[in-house]
Amino acid sequence: MQPSQTSDPVTQVHVVRHGEVFNPTGVLYGLLPGYHLSETGRAMADRLGEWFASVELDQLRCSPLERAQETLAPVAAGHPELEIRIDDRLIEAENKLAGQVFGKRNKAIFDPRNWHYFVNPLRPSWGEPYDQLAVRMLDAITETASEMSPGGQAVLVSHQLPIWIARRCAEGLRLAHDPRKRQCTLASVTTFRFAAGRLSGVTYAEPARDLLRENGNKAFSSGH
Repeated sequence: MQPSQTSDPVTQVHVVRHGEVFNPTGVLYGLLPGYHLSETGRAMADRLGEWFASVELDQLRCSPLERAQETLAPVAAGHPELEIRIDDRLIEAENKLAGQVFGKRNKAIFDPRNWHYFVNPLRPSWGEPYDQLAVRMLDAITETASEMSPGGQAVLVSHQLPIWIARRCAEGLRLAHDPRKRQCTLASVTTFRFAAGRLSGVTYAEPARDLLRENGNKAFSSGH
C-alpha cells in the first residue's frame, strides 16, 4: 500500500502499543491470558489518557487481551460518550514459543529444542505469517478510517509486532525485519493518516518515553 499525496482533510487512526506488563520472570506471554499492566504500565496508560484528553475522538477499539484493555481504559475514561469495541484483528501475533522463559538474554532462543522454529525467519516459522498479520491489522485500521467523517480520529490499542508489520506494509517496506530495530516502544502511538479514503502517511510518537525501562522494547523479553 503506497501513501498518496493530497490536501483533503486528514483522518487519523492512532494505533497504540500497550503499556509495560508485570512479567518479572521474562515469560514470552504472547496470547496467554492473565498478564496485566505493571505499576509503570499503569502510569503509561495514564499518560496516554492525558495525551488524548483534548483530542476529539470518534472511535475506540482494542485487542481482547487484558494488557491492551487496561491501556485503553484511561483514554476511554476521558471520552465517556464512546464505547470500546473489542476487535480480534488487533490481537497479538501467535507465537509457538509462548509460555517459555526468555529473560534478559533471550535464553530460550539458544535451546536446541526450539531451533526448528527458526528455519524460516522470513515467514516467520515460529508464528503467525507476516503477510497474514499485515492483512488483518490493515483491515482493522482502514475499516476504522472508513467509518469516520473526514478529519476524524480514533484510538486502537494493539501490540508491538502487529503494529510494526502494519506500518512496514503501509510504507511499502519488506515485512521481514530485525526485531531489535522496531520503532514501537511501550505506550507509543503509530498514526495512520488517511485523506480522500487513501493512506497519506504514517507518523510516530512516544508520549511515555520517560517511563521506559532500559529493556522495555526488546522483542522477546517483554512480549509484544
